Amino acid sequence: MSTPHTRGVVFIHSTPAALCPHIQWALEAALGHRVQVEWVKQPAAPGLMRTEFTWHGPAGTGARITSAFRGWDNLRYEVTEDPSPGNDGSRWQHTPNLGVHHATMSASGDLLIGENHLREVMKLAQGSGEAFGDMVDELLGRDWDAELDPFRHAGEGAPVRWLHKVG
Repeated sequence: MSTPHTRGVVFIHSTPAALCPHIQWALEAALGHRVQVEWVKQPAAPGLMRTEFTWHGPAGTGARITSAFRGWDNLRYEVTEDPSPGNDGSRWQHTPNLGVHHATMSASGDLLIGENHLREVMKLAQGSGEAFGDMVDELLGRDWDAELDPFRHAGEGAPVRWLHKVG
């Protein structure tokens, strides 16, 4: 049985210029082939660089890419993997202050929270609507989104790479 293939996007929101070739090498190692990455200055953080890279590969490639970036705490990035037959989609986010956040993603791009997570949140919230909301926001990565948003918006006007439905 063959492994389903999928695609995704790597958004490097900010990195020191000296790390750019290392990121490219990490992408090549995770993907198993050479890649060409175009770096541009990150307007939200003078002296830092940014890029977007569309990838194609077997399901699980997004996790391999994220693992390849492990230990580079001065990166701000997101890695997405589209759903594929038998596999949920995923989004990984990383900031220097918060580390890595992972969420399961639907075909429409919504983040999903599993029933066991919701049951645990309901138990821990002990009837407090505010506590429940805060814990759900944590599961959805609210703090990561807040920290990455200025870097995302600084990338508006960057070349757009359209993804196509897999499967």
